[in-house]
Amino acid sequence: MSEIEQAPPGVDTTVPSAARLYDYYLGGTDNYEVDRKAAEMIRAKMPELEDAAWANRGFLQRSVRWLAEQGIRQFIDIGAGLPTRNNTHEAAQAVAPDARVLYADNDPMVRVHADSLLAGSAGTAFITADFRDPEGLLGHPTTRATIDFAEPVALLVVALTHFVPAEDDPWGIVRRYMAELVPGSYLVLSAGTGDRQSPQAIAAIEGVYANASAKAHLRNRAEIARFFEGLEIVPPYEGAAAELAFVGEWGAEDPDAADSDGSRWGYCAVARRP
Repeated sequence: MSEIEQAPPGVDTTVPSAARLYDYYLGGTDNYEVDRKAAEMIRAKMPELEDAAWANRGFLQRSVRWLAEQGIRQFIDIGAGLPTRNNTHEAAQAVAPDARVLYADNDPMVRVHADSLLAGSAGTAFITADFRDPEGLLGHPTTRATIDFAEPVALLVVALTHFVPAEDDPWGIVRRYMAELVPGSYLVLSAGTGDRQSPQAIAAIEGVYANASAKAHLRNRAEIARFFEGLEIVPPYEGAAAELAFVGEWGAEDPDAADSDGSRWGYCAVARRP
């Protein structure tokens, strides 16, 4: 049977998917030949591809654990992708078993995966929704049944905004989300950057994603810092200034050791709404 015949309804196996590419970078199996070929085109120019994906994943896990330790019990993870292991609910509930997590994604493959992965997982829910529609996502009945908006919430927008073009104003979209969350809520955001990276690797990434389910828009440090305007950035590690960090550095016990080639493909921060 061909891959197309095996694919769940609504899943296009003729075009690389951003969610499936990320799954492949992390060593997952929820991807198809079209995704693997595309990923290897990037790896040929960017050998640290896997390191970059895992550095970003590590940021997600460390930041969620830290937030749970600060008393945050509600998480909204947009564009989650839901890899097989080390997801948001696992990181949060390892610290606080009563933590609740709402996942949202617009990829039909993720919907299928979520139904299997989250079956029997207490305090978790999944909705099919688009990041560009804050009102629809936050107002969804499942969101309202899972999240108490009278209490602080951690909004996770991890490795997502670089798939949103400037003309769609991803900065304004993030502000709309944060405006709906009470003071004491947090924004957790990472985004891909081309700062000081090789033109060949950047061209490979942009070329592959130009023909994928979402185009890539790598941004510089100043553009990514704009997402945190009006918020209080948490120092990324002990002794650091309250500013952006590379994804591998956030929460690292040894920031120097964590400052790998892959880590430098993304900036990140955790910031509190005052």
